[in-house]
Amino acid sequence: MKKIQVSRENIQLLFVKAKPFLAVIFLQLGVAGLDIICKAALNEGMSSYVFVVYRHVIATVFIAPFALVLEKKIRPKMTTSVFAKIVLLSLLEPIIDQNLYFLGMKYTTATFAAAMGNVLPAITFIMACLFRLEKVKFTSKHSLAKMVGTLTTVTGAMIMTLVKGPHIHLPWNKEGLSNNNHSTQKGEISFHHSVTGAIMIAIGCLCWACFMILQVITLRAYPAELSLTAWICVLGAVEGGVVALIMENDKLAWSLKWDIKLLAVAYSGIICSGIAYYVQGVVLKERGPVFVTAFSPLSMVLVAVLSSFILSEQMYLGRVIGAIIIIMGLYLVIWGKKKDYNSPCNKEQEMQVNQSVDMNAQSC
Repeated sequence: MKKIQVSRENIQLLFVKAKPFLAVIFLQLGVAGLDIICKAALNEGMSSYVFVVYRHVIATVFIAPFALVLEKKIRPKMTTSVFAKIVLLSLLEPIIDQNLYFLGMKYTTATFAAAMGNVLPAITFIMACLFRLEKVKFTSKHSLAKMVGTLTTVTGAMIMTLVKGPHIHLPWNKEGLSNNNHSTQKGEISFHHSVTGAIMIAIGCLCWACFMILQVITLRAYPAELSLTAWICVLGAVEGGVVALIMENDKLAWSLKWDIKLLAVAYSGIICSGIAYYVQGVVLKERGPVFVTAFSPLSMVLVAVLSSFILSEQMYLGRVIGAIIIIMGLYLVIWGKKKDYNSPCNKEQEMQVNQSVDMNAQSC
């Protein structure tokens, strides 16, 4: 009886330690699903400006009731300083990052946009060091592991996107190579458009990294993750609406039907804005921005696997090698972050679990 009880508490302790990892993997699963659904909606002619607005309207409707009820007693008082930070947060990611990413994708291709987007971990790491949110000592092997791991994940993502290699035949994939070759030829872009698109996507990544850093800082003064998420979504919808009214002249672009466009809006609003902003805030508070963004290239691995099943896309050796390099880089980052992780919240949880183990052991 004693061994069974102790084992149960050990599982509980293991789950407490694993929660941040499960959370960021869930975030990347959400992004992977968005990439597939959103591409289909944009291919059907949906306006990217309108998409951003509807996305945050849906997110607000979904997350606001939870924030009002669950954080009624713990929600801190709104100050001018905190509200200014939230306004800036809603500009950085919901408006600037998302709109520039979609515009950059239009100027280039989805593959090119994905490749450029994977500089996010490196940008975030540099900014976190500048704002002293990340501990770096060049004489420490853990710090070196974080730096090398970050560069490794970016390298793996670039290899996965840009290096093709031989085709790998999968038993569930029956599509021929001709379709893939045709899409590759269609994806050719001019030098001028590639430069313009690259600049847009790079600025978007910089804004996304700034969003991560500012979210950590804002949560210190306003430690209510659900309420902060609701505010970001509300202001994102309002600010995005102003941008869409200026940039989108076609009134029909605002119409929605029961099709892939509505599915993309609902999915992105609930999963990738409402839930993702909240989960991201919780993990950022515990582990920091570098930990969260280090997992972002993982979505490419998930997209490649899901696309081979759902869209019957071809798998190539370059993608497999890139995926392996990404996983190696993630391991280095996680190992490097292990030493400087010092979360009071998790320490308290671990102490509670250990006390429970001791009490149950004594009672048995």
